[in-house]
Amino acid sequence: MRFSPHLLDEIRARLAVSQVVGRKVALKKKGREWSGLSPFKMEKTPSFFVNDQKGFYHCFASGEHGDIFTFLIKTEGLTFPEAVERLAAEAGVTLPKPEVRDQEVYDQRQRLSAVLEASVTFFEEQLAGPGGAEARRYLTEKRGLRRETIKAFRLGYAPQSRTALKEYLTKAGFTVEEQALSGMLISGEEIREPYDRFRHRVMFPIGDWKGRTIAFGGRALDPDAPAKYLNSPETPLFHKGHNLYNAHLARSIAHDKDRVIAVEGYMDVVALTEGGFAESVAPLGTALTPEQVALLWRMTPEPILCFDGDSAGKKAAYRAIDTVLPLLKPGMSVRFAFLPDGLDPDDLVRQQGPEAMEAALSTAQPLAQVLFDREWAQDDWSTPERRARLEQQIRILTARIEDGSVRSHYEQDMRRRLHAAWGNDRSTAPFRPSRETGFGRQGVPGARPGANFRGMPAGGYPRGGGRLGAGGGRFGGIPGGYGGAGRGGPGFGGPGAVPIHALPSSSLLNSPLASSDQTRPGYREMLLIRTLINHSWLAAEDAEALAQVTFVAPVLSRLRDAILAAVSLDNSLDSAGLRSHLVQTGFGGVLDLVDRSVTHKCDRFAEPNAGHAEVEAGWRHALALHDRQVGLKAALESAERAWHEDRDEDAFQRIRELQAEIERLARPGDLDENSEDAAAI
Repeated sequence: MRFSPHLLDEIRARLAVSQVVGRKVALKKKGREWSGLSPFKMEKTPSFFVNDQKGFYHCFASGEHGDIFTFLIKTEGLTFPEAVERLAAEAGVTLPKPEVRDQEVYDQRQRLSAVLEASVTFFEEQLAGPGGAEARRYLTEKRGLRRETIKAFRLGYAPQSRTALKEYLTKAGFTVEEQALSGMLISGEEIREPYDRFRHRVMFPIGDWKGRTIAFGGRALDPDAPAKYLNSPETPLFHKGHNLYNAHLARSIAHDKDRVIAVEGYMDVVALTEGGFAESVAPLGTALTPEQVALLWRMTPEPILCFDGDSAGKKAAYRAIDTVLPLLKPGMSVRFAFLPDGLDPDDLVRQQGPEAMEAALSTAQPLAQVLFDREWAQDDWSTPERRARLEQQIRILTARIEDGSVRSHYEQDMRRRLHAAWGNDRSTAPFRPSRETGFGRQGVPGARPGANFRGMPAGGYPRGGGRLGAGGGRFGGIPGGYGGAGRGGPGFGGPGAVPIHALPSSSLLNSPLASSDQTRPGYREMLLIRTLINHSWLAAEDAEALAQVTFVAPVLSRLRDAILAAVSLDNSLDSAGLRSHLVQTGFGGVLDLVDRSVTHKCDRFAEPNAGHAEVEAGWRHALALHDRQVGLKAALESAERAWHEDRDEDAFQRIRELQAEIERLARPGDLDENSEDAAAI
């Protein structure tokens, strides 16, 4: 459903941000704002502010910024429509009615949901009644569950009868067709009389993200039953691979703990919750799916996948790797926790206590480690041919990662693991000869280890095949052996040597974007700061974008935060008032340097007398270019690391392309890293 801006504004107008946020954060009034401890970061000093007049919150500890809808999405894992629906109900705002066809689907879903809710009530009553004695003993004596836990999960019992539930639902007003469509009856052309799907089983209601019952899982009490666990079939409400058991109860706890634990079975979830691990969820009788991974990531960036330590558990973990690997994103992954052999989470908590489970979780391994261990365990890699095959296997696997940045880092990580596993001596180190020359990764005789000049990868660029002196000249690491035997001697490049004109230009080498000192400021970030100071209204109107800007110089990052804090406390603060406040808080020297540095005639929009439209256009353009430069710098560092590890010509070409792009974007007014102003910052 699409929501009009007018509708969203009406909800915002009826609900103060402090009212919504205050349910999760203890807020204190501070001037025109509210402050409290960040719900996104652990901290002792409040850095989280709420401004009801402006309708937003801002967290200086984490950079999170948003309105009432964003807050629910970030803290509870809701989708945007879910956040709108909840806040609209709270605000008393009526949402628009769906179209006729949508209404028919909605009505059907409501009826099926009612069938399932009635079934939950029936199973709960059966568990509490005389016929549920065996199921109660199983839950309380064999599994050791408390009655409070049984009630919280709404566990129940499906009696042995083939028609007990059917009769109950029919009396409640539901048709046989509705009961079958909801998955509660087994029916079909060859079945004369539909009958109850679940019989003589402990029943686990399965809820959707909001907690509405959409299906059931049943655990057989008869040891001779053909299926120990039985799940509802696919229905209009239920798709196995799109849901997680207990997600609706676990998600808020997962956010608070910044941890979610995915285990294999319903009973594992219930037992872990009773043991103090309420952030536990489980797939629904299937191997982990991409949709379930997305749900886990809505709760925390690095969920823990928990498996038994036996061979079956390892195989399940390895299948999960293949599911997750293509989906990896920056900051989003999984970890793997393996339990002692022969114990599942339920057994471990009951036999050894919550401490044993916590110990197992504390040793959770990153995906990269488990991936490498899986490949390494497949064979004996003692010969060059086998090692080449292992390298090939790993290259094929990492190539499946769709995100280019994550893929690049995985390639580097796998190379490091291979080097560590095989050792670094000449007899075992992986060896990849240059296509042109036959020289391998061992380098060029005479090259001084680590010799490089500013802007180049440590260790130099790809080796050429020319004849080389043995003296280790100043540029011994340059392709083709430039530098020769003496200090700065002439040297000779052979086939494959990189020509001198391909080396980085002096202007690029002096640019802070290519400098090895990453704390020196660039011209453009100084320009952004000066624009903010001279036009303080930008900090209020573009606070969210400003909070996300990456500044190379830490002092400029702190100055940005101080600007945001000052403007959020007093949105009427003009340029003079802002400058005075910043001087009083110790930023006077930095402001002077910023004023001296921004002198380029093309940047008039940063000056105090520039018009509103000119300022806004110039600000947007400078911000976009700055973000582009920061991204290029990160990509260059990644390419340099790849080159340093592998001496691969593709990596070298990538470095040249990135350097050319950085030089193209570099402003003629960029600070020289050796200037007094740059050094001062």
